[in-house]
Amino acid sequence: MRPLKHFLRFKDLSLDEFEHLFARTRWIKDRFKQYQQYWPLVDRTLVMIFEKASTRTRLSFEAGMQQLGGAAIYLNTRDSQLGRGEPVEDAAQVISRMCDAVMIRTFEQEIIERFAKHSRVPVINGLTNEYHPCQIMADIFTFIEHRGSIKGKTVAWIGDSNNVCNTWLQAAEVFDFNVHVSTPPGYEVEAERAGLYGDDHYEQFADPMDAARGADLVTTDVWTSMGFEAENEQRCRVFQDWRVDTDMMRVAKPDALFMHCLPAHRGEEVAKEVIDGPHSVVWDEAENRMHTQKALLEYLLLGRVEG
Repeated sequence: MRPLKHFLRFKDLSLDEFEHLFARTRWIKDRFKQYQQYWPLVDRTLVMIFEKASTRTRLSFEAGMQQLGGAAIYLNTRDSQLGRGEPVEDAAQVISRMCDAVMIRTFEQEIIERFAKHSRVPVINGLTNEYHPCQIMADIFTFIEHRGSIKGKTVAWIGDSNNVCNTWLQAAEVFDFNVHVSTPPGYEVEAERAGLYGDDHYEQFADPMDAARGADLVTTDVWTSMGFEAENEQRCRVFQDWRVDTDMMRVAKPDALFMHCLPAHRGEEVAKEVIDGPHSVVWDEAENRMHTQKALLEYLLLGRVEG
C-alpha cells in the first residue's frame, strides 16, 4: 500500500517531486489540447470542501477531476455538519471513508492540518489564510512554459504579504530563486507565519520600485484578501503606492512577466495597461491551475506515472 501523502503547504513536496509533476502537467496538458481522452482516475472521487468562496479553485478542480475520468463532489460548510459545529476530526474520518481525495479551501491552516491528521486519503490545500500552494505550483509552471527554468531568477512581490506571498517564499527555497518583497509598513513578511527556514532567498524593500528593478517576474494580489474585508477602506489608502503600473514594469527586465492569481481590481493593485498588456500571462496562469492540479491528483492517488 502506498504511503499517504498530503499537499498542505508548498514545501510538502521536494524539487524532484515538482519536476515530476511539471513533466506530467506538460503531458496531460498536451493531451487536453489535442482532445485526447485520458482517464486514469475512473471510479475515483474528489470531495471539495469550501468555507471560502471561489471561482477558479472550484472550476479547476471539478473540471480537472472530470477530465481525468473521475467525479468531484462540492460541499459548502454552510450546507454541511461542519458548519454546524461537527468537530473537524470527526468530519475527516467520515468524509475520507467515502472518497479518494479531499480538497479544502478554508480559513486557518490549523483546520486543514487537523483534517489531514485524521484523513485516510490525500488532502490538498485549496487555500488557507496562510498558504496557497496550488496557485504557486501553477505560477511556477507558467513561468517555466514561457521562460524556462526559474532557478536563480528574481520574483518581485508587490503588495500585501498574504498567503500567496508566503507561498512564493516557500517555493523560492525549493526551486532556488529569489523573491523581492515590498509591502507598506505594518504589512511585512512574518517569517514564522510564512514557514521559512531562513532569509537566503528573499529580501524586503521599502520602495516597490526597488523591489521590481531587474525582476524576471512581477506579481501581486488584491489589497484586501478574503477575511479582511473590514480593513478594506484603510488598505485602499495605505497601499496606493503599491500598484503595479507601466513605470514599475519598465524597471523590471525587458522580458519580465506579470502574474496575478485573480480576481483582479484594475486601477487598484494593478493598472489596466499591465494586466491587459504584453507582459501579462494571467490567463495562461489561470488555465494552468487546472493542468497542474490534474498532475497533482494523479500523483497523490496513483504515484509516479510515466507516459
